[in-house]
Amino acid sequence: LAAMGAVICIVIQNYFMLPVLAAGMGLVPFWYVLFTSHSYKKLMNKEIETGLSIITSSYLRSESIITAVEENIHYLNPPVADVFRGFLAETGMISADVKQALSNMKPKLDNYIFREWVDAAIACQDDKSLKSTLTPIIGKLSDMRIVAAELDYLMYEPFKEFITMAFLLVGNIPLLYFLNKDWFHTLIFTTPGKIALAICAAIILFALTQIMKLSKPIE
Repeated sequence: LAAMGAVICIVIQNYFMLPVLAAGMGLVPFWYVLFTSHSYKKLMNKEIETGLSIITSSYLRSESIITAVEENIHYLNPPVADVFRGFLAETGMISADVKQALSNMKPKLDNYIFREWVDAAIACQDDKSLKSTLTPIIGKLSDMRIVAAELDYLMYEPFKEFITMAFLLVGNIPLLYFLNKDWFHTLIFTTPGKIALAICAAIILFALTQIMKLSKPIE
């Protein structure tokens, strides 16, 4: 993609834009991975909240973490379901040490509230009265989801403004062809015009990198 951007600049003979377009197109795969990882993180947080809620409800009733997981494993979705399936496999086929099996789950999901819940579940294996601490921990996930939804709405505004301004900036270039061909010729074929286009492309690239930061999940 970087090479393609360089070729485009060579074809249109705008060498001032070559480093900007090459860098911008070269970053597209990384932006895609970053955006999809943020979407995955949001989905994972949602699944963690749902999974821990139903498992905790069953655990409060049965006082057996294995029974609670077995009763609800079919209602869980990846990636949470995979973690708890591994827990059942370990406790059923490898070792009867429930506390160690719970501890082994902690690094499998990158969520600090999930790790806090696991620590509380481990403590409950020695003292069943501590099971009341599990519900407030899940409440943190609910609070985080509510705050994230509110902030996502606020962060949508600058993203919408960026799309609008970028569209107006790029759309004005072909519009000049119909309004005044001399202006269009100056912009496309003269050195000052080519420098102006390169600056515009650099501004769009910089703004896009800042906008991508706003898609990061709130924690």
